[in-house]
Amino acid sequence: MTKVREEKGGSQPRKQKRPDQAADRLRERILEGGLKPGDRVPPEWIDPRELGVSRGSAREALKILEFQGMIASRTGPGGGVFVSSVRSEDAIRTIENLFLFGDPTISDIYAIRKVLEPELAASVAGQLSEDDFAALRETIRLYEDEPETAEEEYRQRMAELDFHSELARRASNRVLGFICIFMASLLRDMTVCREIYRAPVPHLRETGLSYQIRLIRAIKAGRADEARFIMRDHMIEAETYMLEMADIRKRGSRENEAPAQPRET
Repeated sequence: MTKVREEKGGSQPRKQKRPDQAADRLRERILEGGLKPGDRVPPEWIDPRELGVSRGSAREALKILEFQGMIASRTGPGGGVFVSSVRSEDAIRTIENLFLFGDPTISDIYAIRKVLEPELAASVAGQLSEDDFAALRETIRLYEDEPETAEEEYRQRMAELDFHSELARRASNRVLGFICIFMASLLRDMTVCREIYRAPVPHLRETGLSYQIRLIRAIKAGRADEARFIMRDHMIEAETYMLEMADIRKRGSRENEAPAQPRET
């Protein structure tokens, strides 16, 4: 049963503002009308009288839907309000804002990655084209050589995450692909993870390469169970490393903050 949102200090349900109500009505009409990205929204649909609000509230409703990526306004000849589509990158950035002031933990992220990434790998086995494999190999090329600087090593660590995002973009299940891309994006942007990725660890590049080359071979051969097993192993090892590094950094931080003990005389 859906829980009703309540105002602070009271038990009355929180009422939607008129612009929000109008935006919801217009959104439902677009969906029920079967409009697709690029289709023009009929002018009468956005008429304030049709939406049952004032002109000001109607304008606010359009701004809400435009901010959400549902519509886009064009001026000049042939202009009007058109149905738009949200890019997955923009949606991910918006969702990430939920965690700006309270990041999920590394364990939270890997609890999901350990389940979904192996299924992603299995789902694309035997389904990818040569162009798909070329895109995956291109990310590997970015970190197959020894890094010459710490910054280059960091970029290589980011390229390893890009490999997983490239794989996820090719999932036939768009929901599965989106969630996997989102998990990789969180790891890329979380402060604790950035600090871990910037730490020089030469053997990690070889480990990552080994997993991903084996994974590509299994996927290309259509061996779904093998691809699932390789990816699961990869996720378990990656989680173990990330948690160990996070713990080391936490202990080091506590030691640095501890007050110096007085010397005996």
